[in-house]
Amino acid sequence: MIKKMTTAIVSVMLAGIAWAQVDLNKATEMELDGLKGLGPAMTREVMREREKALFRDWPDVMQRIKGIGPKKAANLSEQGVRVKGQGYGQAPAYPPQKP
Repeated sequence: MIKKMTTAIVSVMLAGIAWAQVDLNKATEMELDGLKGLGPAMTREVMREREKALFRDWPDVMQRIKGIGPKKAANLSEQGVRVKGQGYGQAPAYPPQKP
């Protein structure tokens, strides 16, 4: 009984970690490397672009990071990746900025 309860608690904790939200503007290199679909090269590109300027929204990410298009953005968003709190396909909570 105790073994089953312990297993259930650990499973819930691990599921919570797996679905934790990660903001591209704040994530560490290790957090980004842990995402399915982002390898070391793309992680470094995200970090370099973020140093130039924070990402405004998902279209900004897709424009600046080669290899992140709608499909990968949707996949990352499903893993909990956010840009300024927004998942891919969600309307921004602020008016879009002019380029």
